[in-house]
Amino acid sequence: MIFTCIIVIGTVLLKLPLSSKYGQNISWIDSFFIATSATCVTGLSPLAIHNQFNAFGQIVILFLIEIGGIGFMSIPVLFFSIRRKRINFSTRILLRDSMNLETKSGEFKLALSILKISFLIQFIGATILSSQFIPKYGIPQGIWFGIFHAISAFCNAGFDLFGNSLISFTEMPIVLLTISLLIVFGGLGFIVWIDLLQIRRKRLSLQSKLALATTIMLILIGCTFFSRTIEYQGSIINNISNIFFLAITPRTAGFFTLNYGTIKQYELMITMVLMFIGGTSGSTAGGLKTTTFSILMLKVFSVFKGKERTDIFYRSINEAIISKAMTLFALSLIICTASIFILSITEVSEQSNLITITFEVISALGTVGLSAGITPTLTIVGKLVIIFLMFIGRVGSLTVIASLNNKSNEQEAKIKYPEEIIMLG
Repeated sequence: MIFTCIIVIGTVLLKLPLSSKYGQNISWIDSFFIATSATCVTGLSPLAIHNQFNAFGQIVILFLIEIGGIGFMSIPVLFFSIRRKRINFSTRILLRDSMNLETKSGEFKLALSILKISFLIQFIGATILSSQFIPKYGIPQGIWFGIFHAISAFCNAGFDLFGNSLISFTEMPIVLLTISLLIVFGGLGFIVWIDLLQIRRKRLSLQSKLALATTIMLILIGCTFFSRTIEYQGSIINNISNIFFLAITPRTAGFFTLNYGTIKQYELMITMVLMFIGGTSGSTAGGLKTTTFSILMLKVFSVFKGKERTDIFYRSINEAIISKAMTLFALSLIICTASIFILSITEVSEQSNLITITFEVISALGTVGLSAGITPTLTIVGKLVIIFLMFIGRVGSLTVIASLNNKSNEQEAKIKYPEEIIMLG
C-alpha cells in the first residue's frame, strides 16, 4: 500500500506542467509508467527523460528512485534519528518486515547503519563521477549528472540523463568501473554489508556466503560471454572495464553501452538469464535473487547425488526455505509466461517479436530496465502489463499474494489428510 501511494504521488507530480520542459504535458499512462519504473528502480521509460523533464521533474524521479531503492522505511528512520526520539513498536515491526529481517530486536540500529553506508557509498560514487563529468559538461551540470547517476546506479535503477545511457562513455573506464561497482554494492544486499563490516568479530552468515559466491560466479560467467561482444580497442583497462560493465549491468541495473536490439541471440539469452536471477535479497536489486537461485541449484545437485538434505558450507538448508524458493521460481515463470502471452497479442509493431517481448517482460519483472527497443511503442495494455511486472518485481510476488490472502490457516493446520504417492518424471 505504501509503495502504491508513493507511485501515485509520483504520477501526479510528473504529470504537472511544472515537471516538464516548456510546460509540455505527458499522458497519465506515461506518467504512471515512469513513476512506477522509478519507484520500483527499473529504468524502463516510454519517453526520453532528459528531453521531457526539467530539473524539478528530474529531482522527483531521483527521490522516487532513492525511496524505492533504499526502502520507504528509510523516511521514518531518518525522522526518528533527527528528532532523537524512540521508535514505536509498530514501526519496528514494519521496519523488520520491509528489510526481511529474522531478528526480533535491533531493527532501528541496523536500518540506521544501512542508511549511513548507503549515503556514504553514493557520496563517494557521485564525487568520482562528477570529477569525470565536469570537464565535459561544466561544473553545475557535471555535479548534477554525477549525483543523479550515482544514485541511479547504486539503487540499480538505470535511469540516465544522456539519452543513450552510457554509450558515449565506452572509452572512459573510470565512469564505467564506478557505475559497475555502485551497481554491485547496491545489489549485494544490506545484510551482506553488515556482515562484511563485522567480519573481524564474527563469521559471515550463510546468507552472505551464498550471496557473495553466487554474485562472483555470475560476474565471471557474464565476463566470459561478453568478452566476445565488445570490439577491442584502446588500452587494456578500457577493454576490461567494458567487459566488466556488460557482465554486471544485466543484473537489475539497466544501463547499457550497446544496442540490445542488434546483438546476437545467444548474447540476448545470457542477458535474460542474468536479468531473471537479479541481485541479492534485501538489496536495491530485483529478480529471482541470487540466494534463491543458489538454493534451487543446490537442491538439484542434492537430488542428483541422492541426498535427502541440502548442505553447503557445513550447514543444512531448511526444507521450508527450499519450498519457498521453489514457489518463487514457479510464480516467476507463471507471471512471465502469462505476460508474454498477453503482449504477444497486444504488441504488433515492427520491433515486437517473441524474443523482444520476452526480453521486455523479464527486464520488467527483474526491475532491470534494459530494452530491445519496444518500450516506446507499447500499447496502453502493454504499458499496464509492464507496470504490473515492475511492481511485482520490486515488492515481491509472495508479498503481494500474502497481502491478498486474508484467510486464516489456523483451522487448516488442525486437519491432516492421509498421504499418497504420485509418480513424477
